[in-house]
Amino acid sequence: QVQLVETGGGLVQPGGSLRLSCAASGTLFWNNVMGWYRQAPGKQRELVAAVTSSGRSNYADSVQGRFTVSRDDSKNTVYLQMNSLKPEDTAVYYCNAISYYTYGPREYWGQGTQVTVSS
Repeated sequence: QVQLVETGGGLVQPGGSLRLSCAASGTLFWNNVMGWYRQAPGKQRELVAAVTSSGRSNYADSVQGRFTVSRDDSKNTVYLQMNSLKPEDTAVYYCNAISYYTYGPREYWGQGTQVTVSS
């Protein structure tokens, strides 16, 4: 029912910035969380940042102060502004959304977008 499409990935130099976007087709339940995960080769997929329906956000310690997650509900879109990028930020970034229905949660994933931080 809900599909997530990420855009904005690419190659950037260390210290540079990049903004990822994730647009949801279909409608998320009013009670939901949208966010970003990332996975580097040989590593476990990890939560990067997430933002709730009420605008509350949380971040992985490794990106705190450098990344900002935001959402535009009129566009069903979540963003990840990435500043001061480091080579260790290199990974495939996946958009994630969870709708919390009364009967339980339903989770959706995007296909991922590659972010490479290199000179």
